[in-house]
Amino acid sequence: MLELRPTCECCDCALPPESPDARICTYECTFCADCADGCLGGTCPNCTGNFVARPFRPAFLLEKDPPSRTRVHQSGLHRTR
Repeated sequence: MLELRPTCECCDCALPPESPDARICTYECTFCADCADGCLGGTCPNCTGNFVARPFRPAFLLEKDPPSRTRVHQSGLHRTR
């Protein structure tokens, strides 16, 4: 089951479970679309994998399987292509 991390690891913006802007790699590193497509150039800085849109968890399942509250933020992560 996906963790549904609450924020972008790069810019720390909020990414609620229903966010269409959340992107993940195969290890669930989580970034916003702006960072994933922009400063990260479509490549995860942690594993060098690609990003895909994070799927939604239906609202009725969020109580049973809540999203993670753990924020992962890596200061200084912004990079240029």
